[in-house]
Amino acid sequence: MSPGAQGHLAMLAFSGLVAGSFSLGAQAANAIDPAVINAVRFVIAAAVIGAAALATTGLPRSAFRAPWRYAVLGGTFAIYFVLMFEGLKTAPPVSAAAVFTLTPVMAAGFGWLLLRQITTPRMALALSIGAAGALWVIFRADWAAFRAFEIGRGEAIYFVGCVAHAVYTPMVRKLNRGEPAVVFTFGMLVAGALLLSVIAWRDVVATEWRALPGIVWITLIYVALFASAATFVLLQFATLRLPSAKVMAYTYLTPSWVILWEIAFGNGAPPALVLGGVALTIVALGMLIRDDTRSIREQNALRPR
Repeated sequence: MSPGAQGHLAMLAFSGLVAGSFSLGAQAANAIDPAVINAVRFVIAAAVIGAAALATTGLPRSAFRAPWRYAVLGGTFAIYFVLMFEGLKTAPPVSAAAVFTLTPVMAAGFGWLLLRQITTPRMALALSIGAAGALWVIFRADWAAFRAFEIGRGEAIYFVGCVAHAVYTPMVRKLNRGEPAVVFTFGMLVAGALLLSVIAWRDVVATEWRALPGIVWITLIYVALFASAATFVLLQFATLRLPSAKVMAYTYLTPSWVILWEIAFGNGAPPALVLGGVALTIVALGMLIRDDTRSIREQNALRPR
């Protein structure tokens, strides 16, 4: 198997694991405070990633210069996860996953603002098609609801979280000072765990952990180990083998994976009209992962020598 194929396989697994957090999160969101479950989630994920860092690159003192960087990133990512669980209290998992597919569009905008990254016309078209598909699902294929801009409370809350996620992506590159990815992620997770623990400490202590339903424990273990630690490894594996645009493209598979998760949980599939929006996100995926070799050769040929 070629390195490129390995990268695509890794991102296929990545998108499927991320999708699971929507279906499981929706079942657990109303049984525990979002800040509490994410505080514990960050602690577990930090322990796993910290062990991975010690076993590979180590944790050099130089990596912890300017610790405010980790506080900024950890706080931003904590906002995303807390608002995700808050939104899932009322938003259907498929709709929430559709909101998530708006992240690449916003990330492209923040990438230009913070790093002056340029989005090619082809990529802009693909992002626009993906965003149209996302809006189709969010408004449940209801043109009247779209015209009235009637967005569910859960979707609106989660959208704010996705804005934080979109800011996080370019901020990682802007604030990184050469630290290995696993070390940098460990610093972010520790900072996020500390911030959430301080904010939610009273609720953490007050939570009747033994009385929590089993789905909360299943969700907690899943989001900490599979939707955090495992996906981090898969993402790092893929970024070494694929261009960043192709890695980002797999975001558009999330609604399709969530539909499969929902069917597996016995919740059924969404209406046929809504599936049209999901189809558009798959078209956007295909456009973004298309081989760019020819266009790169053409651009190189036009460069002065």
